[in-house]
Amino acid sequence: MAQQETDEQISVDDEGFVVDTEDCEAREAAHRERGTSRPITVVGNPVLHKECKDVTEFDDELARLIDDMFASQRTAEGVGLAANQIGVDLKVFVYDCPDDEGVRHVGAVCNPVLEELAPEDRVLDDSNEGCLSVPTAYASLARPDYAVVRGQDAKGNPVKVRGSGYFARCLQHETDHLYGYLYIDRLSKRDRKDALRQMAENTPRYEIVPND
Repeated sequence: MAQQETDEQISVDDEGFVVDTEDCEAREAAHRERGTSRPITVVGNPVLHKECKDVTEFDDELARLIDDMFASQRTAEGVGLAANQIGVDLKVFVYDCPDDEGVRHVGAVCNPVLEELAPEDRVLDDSNEGCLSVPTAYASLARPDYAVVRGQDAKGNPVKVRGSGYFARCLQHETDHLYGYLYIDRLSKRDRKDALRQMAENTPRYEIVPND
């Protein structure tokens, strides 16, 4: 199917934030059905431990990548996926994530930049966090319970996305990925070691790329 027949119309609210809560099922399914699921790279793979390249070409190849990312995310039963998690060195992530009120958010962001919150706006949530690239492992990690990410959509148009609660954690987690950070990099040495132990002792439910 030609790209122009499948382009999404991105709408924004009165404050200029992407409206990513409408037609979630249909939009996610369209991406996923066009895409091909790929195996997940895991901690230790070099592509996960460096800053990714900026997206500069907003073309059919990028659209195919985003479709594959949605397909891969669904196969792995994730709520967010960065391009380097399927081995692609580009700053783009996708998400299909609920917030703490159970509202579903679906979208994609290229070249994301996380806004710094004023100290008075930083309320930390120390819920458990996991990662498809550290399969079967979880650890408590304090993050702000509100996040704003600015970037571009699949056509190169500027976008900004905001989230609270679990969705805020997702936005921060996926942006981290594209700058070479896994959530375990933010843990204490002891907690990081425990997360890696959990990963070593269990079997992931999805296909991964073995590290050489």
